[in-house]
Amino acid sequence: MKPADDVWQKRIGAAHKVWSKLSESELKKSAGEPAKLSELVQQRYSVSRSDADKQVKNFIDNRS
Repeated sequence: MKPADDVWQKRIGAAHKVWSKLSESELKKSAGEPAKLSELVQQRYSVSRSDADKQVKNFIDNRS
């Protein structure tokens, strides 16, 4: 496992609290990649891509 993957594994719980409509399996598959996370958020929460991108950016920025 790469260090970035290890970091993401530790953040899955926090991500699931923010986006409870996303399964932990989906979050694992996204590997913490912003584009993949944005796509999932956009689909599950019926928000624009721009809004999804902002949510993901805020999540990542607040946990760096």
